[in-house]
Amino acid sequence: MASEWVKLSSVRAPLLCLLAGLAMTGVFTFYYASIARLNGHPVQPVGNAAASSVVLVQFAFVVLATVAVTSEYSTGGMRSSLLWVPRRHRVQAAKAVVVAGVAFVAGTVFAAVGTAVAWGAFGGRASFEAGTVLAQVLAVGVYQALVAVLTVGTAFAARHPAGSLSVLVTLLWALPSVLLGLGGPQLAAVAGRLPHGAGDRFLRAVADAPHTAATAVLTVAAWAAAAHLAGLYVLRRRDA
Repeated sequence: MASEWVKLSSVRAPLLCLLAGLAMTGVFTFYYASIARLNGHPVQPVGNAAASSVVLVQFAFVVLATVAVTSEYSTGGMRSSLLWVPRRHRVQAAKAVVVAGVAFVAGTVFAAVGTAVAWGAFGGRASFEAGTVLAQVLAVGVYQALVAVLTVGTAFAARHPAGSLSVLVTLLWALPSVLLGLGGPQLAAVAGRLPHGAGDRFLRAVADAPHTAATAVLTVAAWAAAAHLAGLYVLRRRDA
């Protein structure tokens, strides 16, 4: 884990991803709150702005986690990693833990910043309850950490940034958008079982959600675990 942290923190790409994520959070939450104010939307929890920004900001962590894995394949560094740590599951687990930790901390900070930006832009169209705000901010951090684990597993399975990003963009954005665009309760239910669809359930403070926040976060965790196992299978079956 110490080695993986050095790898991640000693290159410029992760920092650029985090700066891009912070900028996207600020712009998105300001836009979301401004639209709610201008259109006279009903009063809602202020944390919903940061929760809504996740649909875009999550890809900053997707790129960060993808680069953390695929860069070693492109440079041949994965061979050295596996020589130093022959038990391959430890290499993958260390990457997943380090990237997930960065995603949780950064995601929580982004959500707090986005909530602060949105509070001013809402102009009275939002409610502030400390418990609800804290829960939503931490929920964003948990979701981003799970997305990071999902990405690490996918990247180990694909071994190439283009392949990994194609799968993740489809799974986290394109497929849910198509299902919801086609309409119908059955397709909406399928979209709600995909990673972002389920994540959105526990990110937002919605009383009439179809399933509980615990069920939603377990659904996202199941997707992350499945991707992790798929990546581990490929890592064990194929040479670096």
